[in-house]
Amino acid sequence: MQRRRFLGLAAAASALGLTTALSGCGTLGGESGDVTLKLIAADYDLNGGDSTKKYWAGVVSAFEAQNPGVKVQVQIESWNDVDRKVAELVKAGQAPDIAQIGAYADYAAAGQLYAADELLSIRVQANFLAPLVAAGEHKRTQYGLPFVASTRLLFFNEELFDKAGIDEPPTTWDELAAAAVKLKKKDVPYPFALPLGPEEAQAETLMWLLSGGDGYTDATDHYKIDSEANIRTFEWLRTHLVAEGLTGPVAPGKLNRKDAFAAFARGEVGMLNGHPSLMQEAEKKGVKVGKIALPGVDGKARATMGVADWIMGFRQNGHRKEIGAFLDFAFSDENVLKFAGDNDLLPATVTASARMESEPEHAALREFLQALPDSQLPPVGKTSWAQVSGTIKKSIGKAVEPGAKPAEVLGRIAREATVAENAE
Repeated sequence: MQRRRFLGLAAAASALGLTTALSGCGTLGGESGDVTLKLIAADYDLNGGDSTKKYWAGVVSAFEAQNPGVKVQVQIESWNDVDRKVAELVKAGQAPDIAQIGAYADYAAAGQLYAADELLSIRVQANFLAPLVAAGEHKRTQYGLPFVASTRLLFFNEELFDKAGIDEPPTTWDELAAAAVKLKKKDVPYPFALPLGPEEAQAETLMWLLSGGDGYTDATDHYKIDSEANIRTFEWLRTHLVAEGLTGPVAPGKLNRKDAFAAFARGEVGMLNGHPSLMQEAEKKGVKVGKIALPGVDGKARATMGVADWIMGFRQNGHRKEIGAFLDFAFSDENVLKFAGDNDLLPATVTASARMESEPEHAALREFLQALPDSQLPPVGKTSWAQVSGTIKKSIGKAVEPGAKPAEVLGRIAREATVAENAE
């Protein structure tokens, strides 16, 4: 069903005061008594605490009080394990009813998930931000429900900028390179940190492709990794940043995001592409963080990279109505804002985003919020993306090595991507 139809129906429903979930019509729990839903969710607590567990306990308690026919059992797993454990359960024929994990496309392609319009009320489904809806679609049907989101901005160290005599943050690539030169002259170890190492190279790459005017896929959702614009982007990086010694002592292809972020928090990085959790960590360690929209070739990039984590409902146990009712409840503004605010992440819904932008306690996230509606996510709805992403992680750093030919490196990645896509 097309997104525009949902928007129209949502407006009509709002006008009539219709807020009951379609999936929740009838008695929850069925004729045979209570239904128990199993939810597996990822742990977002970076400090080893139990904040994620407490969050879900609060949501479940409130939901069960309003829906006495449904119980919800929650299992929290670390991000290192959660995707694998869900995959093992599904393979063993023991799928959870709900999973909040990092990817949905393989399950959607296998026919194992409910579509969004089978679960959610019109009001809730129409409330997701448009880029996240598009990213949650597999073959034009939405299966992945965006749980939380994030965007990226250019971070800079304000004190290092002052010492280098940089009055304004860069808004174009040329200005970025010029600022990096000034930082290098002041012996800043990493004038611009460019993490193209295997940890998260696919994300750093997409940020640069977008700022260069293109991306991973074309308008028909086919890979176009070696487009002319993408090749020009990597030629610029190789020539104007890497070859000029402006990316620091570690070769970009060996620099992982985690190490680049740690160096920024130590005050050793002039600029990098960062996300909200880095902002908080760096400020705790005394770094004065400036942030601005990613520069493009001649001005602000046409889009920044968006990221989302996903929640989904599995068909195996047949609990469509109960899953839908729980997800409708979980996506209330109060629940969405609580989780996003506690974890320095962004809400996936229009109404919660508007509230977060207006509330003073979330002021530090406003630039990220403003970038989210126009963001572009990786092609996570393609079952080939996991394989293509792995190829990019392994190979893209070679495109900026001394003497490299970016067209050849991107061409090899593009050919592998086409093979993977054809096998979908």
